[in-house]
Amino acid sequence: MTVRDTGAMIAGMSPRLDPGLWHFCTVDPDGPLAPRVKECALSTFIEDEGLSAILPGDDAKALGLAGPLPMRRITLQVNSALDGVGLTAAVAGELARAGIPCNMVAAFHHDHVFVPADRAAEALTRLQARAGASS
Repeated sequence: MTVRDTGAMIAGMSPRLDPGLWHFCTVDPDGPLAPRVKECALSTFIEDEGLSAILPGDDAKALGLAGPLPMRRITLQVNSALDGVGLTAAVAGELARAGIPCNMVAAFHHDHVFVPADRAAEALTRLQARAGASS
């Protein structure tokens, strides 16, 4: 069931930490690496500056695209409505209060929070507490 109510989205987010490492990178969309990047990417987005991608750690390394900031993904298990209001703000705000950078990716069914790998456990704990405080 799709959840639209702000409080229900936050209370039901049930954050889950993915075990893998992820790297954000960019390549020329017409360059030789673009097909390989698209093949292994979790997500891609065309920007004016190039093809942005989120790559699994091993693939990013193999392609020479691993950056200095490996990320971990926290999936918010709530099936949030595309027109739901407040979940992203609540998550980003909670992490900002702790000084944890985050990159939010909204997909059709769930929102995904990418945080620096070395802060992932702390981020997960904070989001679990935030969800518990909203129930």
